[in-house]
Amino acid sequence: MTPPPTDPALLPLAFQNALNAHAADQVLALYTENATMRTVTGEVISGSAALRKEVEQTIAAGPRITNTTRHVLVGDGTALVIVDWNMQTTAPDGNRVTASGTTTNVARRSTDGTWRFTILNPAGTEPVDEADGAPFRSVAHRPPT
Repeated sequence: MTPPPTDPALLPLAFQNALNAHAADQVLALYTENATMRTVTGEVISGSAALRKEVEQTIAAGPRITNTTRHVLVGDGTALVIVDWNMQTTAPDGNRVTASGTTTNVARRSTDGTWRFTILNPAGTEPVDEADGAPFRSVAHRPPT
């Protein structure tokens, strides 16, 4: 397993590579032990068990994500990481769905010099849509026939 990066600006690429490989353990290795996430439905979860469940549910949808780092601001062992993302997943009906947004994450430097996410907020500052629970744009695509 690849260790977490020693540069917080590399966390988005490490996350992208791990998620696209459908490697739950590799994704989870990029989080601190007690990380907190605001999920795409607006639920706030914390701890390794809840994060593993969320990551495994995402992987079950066959994700393909592209991350583009917008800003990384580092100070005193903490980094604010702003990333534009675009992700395709397979919906329960078999259609591919594309979602995009801007994530606002906080990372922390470990004593070994590696960086891990401690707060993950894939919706950034977007409010959660009460109608469908989605804080970002989604477009359904029909599978090829």
